Amino acid sequence: MTIAEPWDQRISAFLLSPSQFLATTTSESFLAEVLHELRNDKANDHLKILLVSVLLEHPTILCTSSSEGEETALELLSVFSHTPQKSIILKCSVMLAITNVIICTSCLATHTKTAEDWLDLLFQTIQDTNDYRCGLSQQPLRATACDCLREMEICNPGLLSQKLEALYLLKQQETTVLHQSYCMLYTLGLKNAIKILAKQKDITDLEFKSILGGNEGFAWKSNQLGLTALPINMMVQVPCLPPGLDCKELKSIMSSLLEESYLLTPISQSALLRELVEVVAMVPGLSPTLFKSQLLRLFGTAEASLMHATLFMKDTFTDSLFTAEDENFLLKRLVGTAQHPLLRIPEKLFYMECILHFPENRPISSSGEESLPVLVTPRLAASLHPTVFNDSATMLCRLNLLCLVHLEADEGEADKGIDYLFDHIMALLKIVDNEGTREVVVTSFRALFIFLMHFNGVEELSEKLIEKLCDMYSRHSRLAPNLIGLADRIQEHLDDPVWSVRLLRGLQKCIMEMPPLQLTIHNLGWHLKVLKRVAKEGQITQKNTIYLLLNVLINSNLCERGNWQVGNAVLAVCRNLLEHPSIDQVFIELADLLQYISVHYDDTDIKDHARFYYTLLTNLSWEKLTGVLVKGLDGGRAKERSHSAIMAESEGIASNLTVHKTNRHVLQLIKVHDKALPESSESLQTTKEAENWLEVYQSQFQTPGFASEVTLRYNLTHAKESDALFDKVFTICLHFELKDSNYAKVNDIHVPCVFKDRKPPEVKVKLKPFQPYPTTLCISAIFTTQDGRSWHSQLPDVSVSFSEIFLPLPLPPNTSCESKEQVFDHIWEDVASGNPDKSAISLFCFKTGDESLATLIETHFQGYLITDQPIERSWKVLFFLPPMCHVLLKITQAEDAVQVSVATDNWELLPFVNSYLQNINDHCGTTVTDG
Repeated sequence: MTIAEPWDQRISAFLLSPSQFLATTTSESFLAEVLHELRNDKANDHLKILLVSVLLEHPTILCTSSSEGEETALELLSVFSHTPQKSIILKCSVMLAITNVIICTSCLATHTKTAEDWLDLLFQTIQDTNDYRCGLSQQPLRATACDCLREMEICNPGLLSQKLEALYLLKQQETTVLHQSYCMLYTLGLKNAIKILAKQKDITDLEFKSILGGNEGFAWKSNQLGLTALPINMMVQVPCLPPGLDCKELKSIMSSLLEESYLLTPISQSALLRELVEVVAMVPGLSPTLFKSQLLRLFGTAEASLMHATLFMKDTFTDSLFTAEDENFLLKRLVGTAQHPLLRIPEKLFYMECILHFPENRPISSSGEESLPVLVTPRLAASLHPTVFNDSATMLCRLNLLCLVHLEADEGEADKGIDYLFDHIMALLKIVDNEGTREVVVTSFRALFIFLMHFNGVEELSEKLIEKLCDMYSRHSRLAPNLIGLADRIQEHLDDPVWSVRLLRGLQKCIMEMPPLQLTIHNLGWHLKVLKRVAKEGQITQKNTIYLLLNVLINSNLCERGNWQVGNAVLAVCRNLLEHPSIDQVFIELADLLQYISVHYDDTDIKDHARFYYTLLTNLSWEKLTGVLVKGLDGGRAKERSHSAIMAESEGIASNLTVHKTNRHVLQLIKVHDKALPESSESLQTTKEAENWLEVYQSQFQTPGFASEVTLRYNLTHAKESDALFDKVFTICLHFELKDSNYAKVNDIHVPCVFKDRKPPEVKVKLKPFQPYPTTLCISAIFTTQDGRSWHSQLPDVSVSFSEIFLPLPLPPNTSCESKEQVFDHIWEDVASGNPDKSAISLFCFKTGDESLATLIETHFQGYLITDQPIERSWKVLFFLPPMCHVLLKITQAEDAVQVSVATDNWELLPFVNSYLQNINDHCGTTVTDG
């Protein structure tokens, strides 16, 4: 880390995009830096809290395995134990981070020693009730410990099932504000313990009481529940204990918890009530009437969370707890709250949803479809009628509710209510007609959709709406996308698309009757969009559409202007007309239109397409024609091209028009491990020649682009399980995409052919690094098979490792060893005395395994050796990494180990050098340590 790159910027960059941040380093290196800085006594608490945040947000990115998670948790535990008591916020953050790492890296699930020790420490922390031992200042630490234990119980249900008695005593003893935390922790443990017990068979009173009186270790093997939550309809699927158990002690505990519940915050009360409801549902010996004393308080609550818990309670116990009077009162309460002026919009919408999905004691329908509760009558919902002054979300929600109300009301009340809703829709459309804003337009069309979904069968109202919409369109052609969207959505959601067809027919007629002055360039684009959609409907005759298009083209200067967008829009209408089932009735007219465009339109692309459509129309039957133009297999339109000749069969045409996609890999790139290296015709023999070469090299080195290219060689072969169809492929175009921004764009590579029974062709991929980091190439290919079809195929990704970027220093051949060593020493001195913000020197040590050091160096560093002195047991190695970086190694054999001194003019490369050396020595069975 440099001065120019402080920790707050690095952490922000990591949190913003971990993948992009780790493209320039490794997760192991970054985690090591974070942990090292956390152990730094000079760093302040604010910085350490910032560092801990990376483990709170992305623990699995930095700790990719359970073993790494355990090691990280141990490091954090050491930081936690050495953090002074006054740094309470930091201690809480570290506590959360340890818990997060243990849970997310499966240390908790696999019962590691670290997880067990951490649980013991958390439990010891919460045993200091009322802050007798550590004082009031440490109270936040106990609150955090309770939260951590609760999270671990949620992720490993039943973990606390053998400590219920201890937790209950701690809850009873705690009299500070943390009583809530202890209460929530105990209730969760109690619910999970009973749920586990309910899944067992033949439960006795002794086993049942032992759960409540448990004061043993943590129940590591009790995770039978996973992370699944109980279903909403608990009475159907929730496991139950056998009847006849002695529940006096449990009933007393439940009563105590309910009596204390009013002391909790609304959110905590809601969570507590939900868990107690689940407990009662699982224990037949407990009556739902336990909650009776809470109903009066809950009915009058203004908290959405408590109302949600009340409705959950009602859905679970129905008339076992709620009388008909209770039900009626609660529903009226919801109606009144849904329109309270002091509530925010999200809260009002919540209460509207509660009314719509109100859990009745005796529901009529149980099919799961949206149906209105019986008690929601027009009289009850009268105050919820939508108005134009409501916000968009509230108005749409009210409209949907009132549509359902009047749909199921008696005939007299229904007619009056439907008329009111219709007047509301017309009022919205009038606002749109008077240049309403975009939000008003969108809201109005959504309201119109809701109304039509319920009342499209009312003939008189449907006809009036169509007339109004057509009238509006005649003045505001910009509404074309909204009208087309409305027609499409109605057609999708209704079995009978008659309303959409009538609307589109009305719009077609409206366009036909427009005076010529309204057919301006600006408006014509919208009209063509509508006519394109109209042309899809087989029930609408299209002759008038063709006459209009031909008339516009002949009597205007559109053809002379040659506007591609307008021409393309006209051809889009023609394309849909080609698929129309009654094309034989407009054959001559459509042919005239296409021929006129192909001759007179002043745009080559439009002419080509018109000529192509004309050829299709005049040479193929309607069945074959639609076969060419139908949607492709992937749901998109087949790509169209101009053809000089038309094949007889539509299948052949469609195949040639489409670039097909393979469903598996067809080709792959196999690495050829020797890279193409730069050459020179000169040689260095004397010290003077070496000094002159260095001056020239350093001046070239400052030139952008000098030696900035790495050439990698691959064989292009067939994949292992490719289809016989692809044994011979031709005109292959390889396209490369990079997963990061560290390299310049890679140019496409063209290969004439690849035959399975021949030697694979060699492909040279040229990389121009901006930063010499490892990368991955995503490769795709377009090629042709023997039958003339074009195919697109994805190739397996190719990884470019750090060592593949290495180049030897571009020294002339036949350079003497003395000159090479002089060049090496000069560069080493430059690095050692260079800018400390860029340069770095490091040390690695390792012990050789079975393979000798000389053999290891010859195998891995042969192309980059500067000096080779096996007698003196020392070697010098130099890597050049484009565009302008060097890595120098001095390797020395000591008595008990091998020392590798590393120098580089780019300190950010050190993590990759470290990984590279570790990989070499891991392969050779040696041990590496870094200094």
